[in-house]
Amino acid sequence: MEAYYKIKDMRTALEKARKDPESMKARILAAARIVFGEYGFHGTTTRMLAKEFGIDISTLHYHWGDKKDLYEAVILDMNRDLGRELSAVEKIIHGRPLGERIKIAIALMTDYLFANPEVSNLMFHRYFSKTRHNMIIDFKVPEFTGDIARSMGLTKDAKKTPPRGMLEVLTVMNGIHNFVSGENFFRSMVKLNHKEYIEMVKETLQFVLIPGFTSREEKKSQKVRKILRIGSSRARSKLF
Repeated sequence: MEAYYKIKDMRTALEKARKDPESMKARILAAARIVFGEYGFHGTTTRMLAKEFGIDISTLHYHWGDKKDLYEAVILDMNRDLGRELSAVEKIIHGRPLGERIKIAIALMTDYLFANPEVSNLMFHRYFSKTRHNMIIDFKVPEFTGDIARSMGLTKDAKKTPPRGMLEVLTVMNGIHNFVSGENFFRSMVKLNHKEYIEMVKETLQFVLIPGFTSREEKKSQKVRKILRIGSSRARSKLF
């Protein structure tokens, strides 16, 4: 019950911040996304946050509570943004051929995550750091993964996505997250500017991933066509 009211209060605070983007509450939230994305939860201190915002710690507490509260507000804010982006992508690719769906989805999600690199950075900090911490609010990775799997045609029910479908979606998303978080390191290796790097990431992921999905789809289609041919041949033989 306590967790329920805490999340409810946090959502109210987030709505206030969203309604007034120029408010101190909103500016603290926006900056906190960047700081937590760069240093993670454990690498960030309230002193660092207050210094980043140009305020004292008491003002930080007044608007968002302690560091854990602010971190959870950031996660909740990112979940909302990411959920909206995925819904928008799903509407765009709905009904298109599989290869086209994957190509568009990779391009749109790559653009979104490069525009919001703190999402990928925080995701990696949260799931690949050795030190974990208990949170009331966390990234909705299973829900998002199921939604993506459904939009890619890997499952009919997002809540009942098979393990292979989940892993295939995670392969796509982790590929994008990896290139986003590792941009400074990878870009120095391939000697591309920021814009060139983003376009090359899209092309590379599409080149590697699309054939894996479409070839399986083609094999299924060939199997169906073969069954239909056999059935048709048997029907004709009965006639004669």
